[in-house]
Amino acid sequence: MNNSCKSIKFLSTAGALVSLGFSLVSVPALVYSADSTKFVVDKSHEYFPDHVGNEWVYQGTMIEGGMVHIQDKDTRFTNVSKVMGEEILEGVMVTVFHDTNPGNQGPSDSYYRRDAAGIRYYGSKPGTTLERQLVPYQIVRFPLEVPSSFEQLNRKGLDLGMDIDRDGEKEKVDIVAVVSVQKEETVRVPAGMYLGAIRLEAKMIMNVHLSESGETIQGTDTMTAWFARGVGLLKYIERQTIPSVRSQNERMVEVIEELEKVTVKSDVASLRRSEAPAKSVFRDNLFHHELLKIAAPSRLPADS
Repeated sequence: MNNSCKSIKFLSTAGALVSLGFSLVSVPALVYSADSTKFVVDKSHEYFPDHVGNEWVYQGTMIEGGMVHIQDKDTRFTNVSKVMGEEILEGVMVTVFHDTNPGNQGPSDSYYRRDAAGIRYYGSKPGTTLERQLVPYQIVRFPLEVPSSFEQLNRKGLDLGMDIDRDGEKEKVDIVAVVSVQKEETVRVPAGMYLGAIRLEAKMIMNVHLSESGETIQGTDTMTAWFARGVGLLKYIERQTIPSVRSQNERMVEVIEELEKVTVKSDVASLRRSEAPAKSVFRDNLFHHELLKIAAPSRLPADS
């Protein structure tokens, strides 16, 4: 499994990398279903490599601005994601990914478990009140079927862990999230060009109920991520709308991370690249979270 969301970066979502200089010599094995418009990707787990020592380096950009104004902030950053090993978490063996700066939010560790049914997310450190009420949950289902989708989360009345309207009472929140496997695409990133990458999209809607006024404000988070066989997360684009409690001017945050360099223990990687390399929830804002982890887990400010 990879990082990002991130192995999904996702996955941590996070990443991974590749040997030099092969042209495309084969395509992933595909098993076609009875419905000719769909196909099943054979050995789906190969898109999320999680060997200990795998490492992915990403170039990142964060753009912030009002929904009705030109962007007012453009930040560049680097994130390095690495598979650190395995440990037992609440009686379950999980794989540990460490990211140095996912979504430009500082270092974090994330925990995943991959089995025949897919990949499940078991939380992160630092963690949050909200995240602890959600984990564990599925972020990828095996085998990958293109196209397909599943409801990842549908929870109501959760403790947000934050007092947004500052009335002394923490808000409640309803969360719905859907993950979809969309199609195969060719993707170019600083590390090279990859054919047959699988594009996934995760969309989350959060309805926060303000205790003081009884109003509900809504934030959305949509992450699109591309994964290559034997490599992992190539790129993700995360777009968030951040509602304001006391004004009508919503904020927009867009985070992009692209693979720059990868070191991954996989013979499959050399079959998917056509160029040599160039060398995966809310922190400061209510609806500003790292995406890394496709259908990436929301990352509210860590509890103290």
